[in-house]
Amino acid sequence: MDDRKQRIIVASDERDGADVFGWEVEDSAALRQLADRLSNASVDVTIGTAALAQERYVRELITFKDPVGNRIEVFHGPVDNDDMFQPGRAISGFRTGSLGMGHVVLTVVRIDDVMPFYVDLLGFRLSDFALRPFKAYFFHLSARHHSLAFIETGHNGVHHLMMELFSLDDVGQAYDIALGEEGLIGATLGRHTNDFMTSFYAHTPAGFMVEYGWGGRDIDVETWQACELVHGPSLWGHDRTWLAPEPRQEARDMRLRAASLGVRQPVQVMTGNFDQLAGACPWVDPMRVRA
Repeated sequence: MDDRKQRIIVASDERDGADVFGWEVEDSAALRQLADRLSNASVDVTIGTAALAQERYVRELITFKDPVGNRIEVFHGPVDNDDMFQPGRAISGFRTGSLGMGHVVLTVVRIDDVMPFYVDLLGFRLSDFALRPFKAYFFHLSARHHSLAFIETGHNGVHHLMMELFSLDDVGQAYDIALGEEGLIGATLGRHTNDFMTSFYAHTPAGFMVEYGWGGRDIDVETWQACELVHGPSLWGHDRTWLAPEPRQEARDMRLRAASLGVRQPVQVMTGNFDQLAGACPWVDPMRVRA
């Protein structure tokens, strides 16, 4: 999906869901430091074999499990691809680089069971959290608003993976494709309150969803202050077909309340990916046209 040799591994087996999640550290010293910190906390850490590192296209890695049994692989030295990325259909490309692949959202029985592990041992930082219409906590490692989140659902699993595109039209065109298959949409087109992402969710054959989005915000990791999402997870849209009727209606009510209060957020754009519209000032607009 970019200049990396490998981002996603798709394997055929008898299980649904995701088998392993990879997180990158800066170098070998950082990897050893993390391995020592985990071992000192009585976490069973395994040094990845040369064969596994070659299979993952990385220089070195360690493996361990989080408190609910998810397999984690932390690595450094990813291999770049020799050839330019060629998309499977006409898209502008994926926003990755120093932000990572995107984000992953996991379901858990209790968020309190996993948060100390990810925050205190692995170093994730809390971005914000929602208590209604469901309990969700969001965490960052980079300028991406969140690379990891947990939703408290009563069972452990994978909720979705997010992939961010360079163009809003990429998302809209994919949405048209997804609408062509009955039952594929997991959440309708909408915009989030915290990372401002415009996206939709689609069910995968493996049981979890993929969020396909555009316009995610950047944050300053040194000054960011976590807060509660009092308006819920979405400003508009994102009608969640996976929710039970009662919380689904509550989510809709929260969106309508945000609309009635006039809650608005700026659109996050990249240089060359937007044109500034006229209409804000009747005196300035004619001057802009003459210039």
